[in-house]
Amino acid sequence: MSTNGVLLSLDDVHTYYGAIHALKGITIEVREGEIVTLIGANGAGKSTTLRSINGLNHPRRGTISFMGRDITSAAPHDVVKLGISQSPEGRKLFPRMSVSENLEMGAFQRRDRSALREDVDRVYSLFPRLAERKSQKAGTMSGGEQQMCAIGRALMARPKLLMLDEPSLGLAPIFVEKIFEIVREINQQGTTILLVEQNALMALDAADRGYVLETGTIALADEAKALRRNEQVRKTYLGE
Repeated sequence: MSTNGVLLSLDDVHTYYGAIHALKGITIEVREGEIVTLIGANGAGKSTTLRSINGLNHPRRGTISFMGRDITSAAPHDVVKLGISQSPEGRKLFPRMSVSENLEMGAFQRRDRSALREDVDRVYSLFPRLAERKSQKAGTMSGGEQQMCAIGRALMARPKLLMLDEPSLGLAPIFVEKIFEIVREINQQGTTILLVEQNALMALDAADRGYVLETGTIALADEAKALRRNEQVRKTYLGE
C-alpha cells in the first residue's frame, strides 16, 4: 500500500509539448481521503499535470508515484487499472450512446462484472437525474447533465483517485453548486479527489489543500482555507 497515507506524489516533474516546457519541476502530493485542488490561470499547467499523471503525456524528467509504485511511464490503460480515473475537460462523452452505455464504458477494463450493478446504482443515487435519463442519448442532454454523466463514468472504474478536470466549465451556476455538492459527497464516500478548476472560490471551499500553478511551476501550496485568505490568491484568482 501507499507509504504514510500518500496516495499520489509528483517529484520534480518536467513535461514538454514538443519544444514547449509546460511543467517546470512540479512537486505535489495527494494523501488518502483528501480533496486537493490545482488552481491557476489558463495555460498554467493544470491540465498538463493531469495528462502527466494519466499517462497521456509522459514527463521527460521527474517521478510520478501512485500507491508507492512508479507510474511515470505507465500507459493510460494501466494507470486506470491501478485505480486512477478521470472526468476530462469538456466531458468527452460518447454522444450517440445512451447514458447507461456511457457508464458501462467507464467499467470496460473491469473483470468483476458482478459488482457493476452496485456501482451503476451508486452513480444513479449520486445523480438521480441520470437515472431518469438512462436510455437517453448522452449528446442530447444539457451541459450539467453531461457533466454528471462524465463524473459517473469515471466512478464506474472504482477509482482510488478520481481526477476532475474543470467540472464546472460552461455550466449554469445552479449546476455548479450541485456538482460541487456531489464532489464532496463522493469524497465522503471514501474516494480521494484531485480537482482542477477555473472557479477557484468553489474549488478552495471544497478542498482540503491546494496548489497554485503559474506557468508550469508551483507558486503557492497550502491548506485550502489559508489560500482562501491569502491576499495574492484573493486578488489574482478570486477577483476580490
